[in-house]
Amino acid sequence: MALSIDTLPPAAAHRASGPAGDSLLIRGAQAILTGLPDAGARSPARDIRVREGRIHAIGTLAPEPGERVLDASDCVVYPAWVNTHHHLFQSLLKGDPLGINVSLMPWLTAIPFRYRPAFDESRFRTAARIGLVELALSGCATVADHNYLYAPGLGFDTSEILFEEADRLGLRFVLCRGGQTRVRQVEDSLPASLRPERFENYLADVERLASRYHDPAPDARRKVVLAPTNPLHGVDAGQLRESAAFARGLGLRMHTHLSETVSYQDDAHRIAGKSAVQYCADNGWVGSDVSFAHLVKLQAEEIDLLGATGTGVAHCAQCNARLGSGIAPVEALEAAGAKVSIGVDGAASNEAADMYSEVHTAWLMQRAKEGEWTRARLHGGEGEAGRNRTTVEDVVRWATAGGADVLGLTDLGRIEVGRVADLALHAVDAPRHFGLHDLGIAPVASGGGRVKALLVGGKQIVDDGALAGLDVDALRREARQAVAWMREHATPL
Repeated sequence: MALSIDTLPPAAAHRASGPAGDSLLIRGAQAILTGLPDAGARSPARDIRVREGRIHAIGTLAPEPGERVLDASDCVVYPAWVNTHHHLFQSLLKGDPLGINVSLMPWLTAIPFRYRPAFDESRFRTAARIGLVELALSGCATVADHNYLYAPGLGFDTSEILFEEADRLGLRFVLCRGGQTRVRQVEDSLPASLRPERFENYLADVERLASRYHDPAPDARRKVVLAPTNPLHGVDAGQLRESAAFARGLGLRMHTHLSETVSYQDDAHRIAGKSAVQYCADNGWVGSDVSFAHLVKLQAEEIDLLGATGTGVAHCAQCNARLGSGIAPVEALEAAGAKVSIGVDGAASNEAADMYSEVHTAWLMQRAKEGEWTRARLHGGEGEAGRNRTTVEDVVRWATAGGADVLGLTDLGRIEVGRVADLALHAVDAPRHFGLHDLGIAPVASGGGRVKALLVGGKQIVDDGALAGLDVDALRREARQAVAWMREHATPL
């Protein structure tokens, strides 16, 4: 099968903007949103100078001799998006009719577990490439992937493939090393070689990956996170507690799914006699080094606990809507002190797994959620004006600085002098932007877009909506062939 991106050594596949010491001037932007809170959310400047991979100056700047100039007159500039929750292997599982109109548990059986045995090395690599390309072309520079395709008899290293593919495209990559050590009913149909790992083997592989890939620096290109797939069903309480101590001993962060649907509430009380968040807290799984995907179904005391401990959330608005799970109380979580970020989740439950559609949906859903809380003055409420809080600037902050903080990449996600130059120039020249009074909100409010340029550490990897070295037609052919092959090899229901 022909590769869809030039088979150069990974570092050489990036479109370099020149030697590290070269200077780049982004000039004349229509607006700059910074990823900062409150009054700092917008910069009055229109120009940004990048030097040695970092933001060197912001203001009204004149080109210097020999300096490369990037015309941003038809663009708005944001920090590059940070995606904190994904399942890249699902990029070949979009829109299967058996899973398109069902809720979480029947979807798990019909899609990811049905197709899991069909993944070989080639199909896995194609899926990862599709997902990473889709994200990069929406302005995302950092991808955290919750990968749980591991098994004793798998025969290839999914972690290695993910790091290779991200590096080849020039993206930052955070591997959330998933897995489970309990067999659930949905895995009963899998061959023994594809069933969950032994707990000691799981920890040993996390340590191997951390030794090989993990960089603790706040501007790292690669990180590893310990991420059992499900804290209620994937591991028992002792293993959950031991995994927390193990991760902290290695200096790793922790991540998992939690409270995606009401079944988590029922299961937590059945298993432990307490709420899901309290169960995690009692086993060491809250704190500033912990994040949970979803957190849709929470009790008030759980929100308070997550906030008091500074725990993170990866808000996956499209997936939660697509599966009919609900709308996460993100505004309440942030007000309580939790760290909020945005994740696109797997494409098998979010057929538009890009950051444009995700931030647009997050903005709309949070405003819809606020509307649910309004009460008529007749009933003692404040009327329509009572709950009008979530702004475009909030969503930009969640999807940039918020994600960077959740992942421990605190040098990213903000447009400030001295920060790493992970920057996206979003074109605002399409008909959907005509008549827009405030072009600065376009990448979130207008729903969809085009990246004119994406810089990762000052290196431009997207140029006028294209990734250097990517053969889109070849990738399309690979995807179609892979989908056909996998449908033939899926486990029958």
